Amino acid sequence: MSEIKFIYEKSSPLEMHKVRIVQKLNLIPVEERLKAITEAGNNTFLLKNRDVFMDMLTDSGVNAMSDQQLAAMMVADDSYAGSETFTRLEDKIKEIFGKKYFLPTHQGRACENILSQVYVKPGSIVPMNYHFTTSKAHITLNGGSVEEIVSDEALEINSDNPFKGNIDIDKLKALIEAHGAEKIAFVRLEAGTNLIGGQPISLQNMKDVYKLCHDNGILVVLDASLLADNLYFIKQREEACRDMTIREITRAIADHSDIIYFSARKLGCARGGGICTSSEEHYLKMRELITLYEGFLTYGGMSVREMEAIAVGLEETMDFDMISQGPQFIAYMVDKLYEAGIPVVTPPGGLGCHLDAKSFVSHIPQSQYPAGALAAALFIVSGVRGMERGTLSEQRDENGNEVYSNMELLRLALPRRVFTLSQVNYAVDRIRWLYDNRHLVGGLTFVEEPKVLRFFFGRLKPVSDWQIKLVEKFKADFGDSL
Repeated sequence: MSEIKFIYEKSSPLEMHKVRIVQKLNLIPVEERLKAITEAGNNTFLLKNRDVFMDMLTDSGVNAMSDQQLAAMMVADDSYAGSETFTRLEDKIKEIFGKKYFLPTHQGRACENILSQVYVKPGSIVPMNYHFTTSKAHITLNGGSVEEIVSDEALEINSDNPFKGNIDIDKLKALIEAHGAEKIAFVRLEAGTNLIGGQPISLQNMKDVYKLCHDNGILVVLDASLLADNLYFIKQREEACRDMTIREITRAIADHSDIIYFSARKLGCARGGGICTSSEEHYLKMRELITLYEGFLTYGGMSVREMEAIAVGLEETMDFDMISQGPQFIAYMVDKLYEAGIPVVTPPGGLGCHLDAKSFVSHIPQSQYPAGALAAALFIVSGVRGMERGTLSEQRDENGNEVYSNMELLRLALPRRVFTLSQVNYAVDRIRWLYDNRHLVGGLTFVEEPKVLRFFFGRLKPVSDWQIKLVEKFKADFGDSL
């Protein structure tokens, strides 16, 4: 797609699709929103969707499907074994990634479980450009540890670095020299980095990592769940890739990875996942765990209808118009907030807009989970459900001590082809109001704290009556308005 130019208006995202099916939303009054977040233990994961106006919790499994995907679901072959649906998906994987073998799973974390069980041993190290919550949990549960080796600039909230998700090659070299290649289970690359603002990794960095790892006999594993956004950024920001097609960039990425896994809840806009490789040795190591944990080798825990949709969704990911809308809407939202002086992660990344809770509510200590508190406050004043990506998303160390996150972010995901620009503007307006009244927001403390992945179903309470005061101020400013 060539860039759309505006003569009289400042450039804004332009949807390259039309809406033909709609789903009604519900914006409940502010008092009911307070009641809902209280009943959810101040955990946005535990909110009932009927109480949510704009669901910006995640883009996982909630991206809008295309007419072609829906049509494909009608021709699914539901055979238990030898399904033609699987063959169509396998062929599409081979075509796009150039990988000979494909192992289907029900979603991305199932891939992480299998990879960790096969390759991670007690004492193993997994270097990566940044961890994701479930990837780290699977590695540590199998006795390994994670080493994050991004550049120092990656953890700066505001930067003009176009690829903050790059691995620091010098740090990787030093790690290999210090521990020995035999202790490294694999190097995991995430395209792009979820927990530091959806920041992308460059193709050149992938090539550099791959060469260093292969010189030392180390596997390179790519988490391609957020690949669609990363492809957009590579084409837009990496000079050497400007004239490459999305398909060519994808194949170049795949050629510099030994194993690729992905959640199709993100990549492909359906529900499922899988692992692909060109190595028969690696394929055979993982194959038996597919049938043990997921299902037979031609469905792997997925509905065949979803598999048909994934095959079409992967092909649609090769379309620049399709992959551009998410990053463009995110950039629009980030720019609007940044212009208003609200602390956000820059440059705009993929997946969503990320508020810097450390600065937004700087009076709240990390021990009181500022990103989680900000998520609860934003829901109360707007009905917008975001996701905490900070200390609450970490887990305590073996001695029970809190592990403070490098960043305290409130992620506001923008599922693909779901929201309109007016809805994004509504979210921006409510965030601006909340920032002006940020002194009213207080911290949270646990009342029910699971040991693993506590952010999914832990329950918290406010440390004071700050939520009641926030509602009172909201009603004073907006009157009877929702």
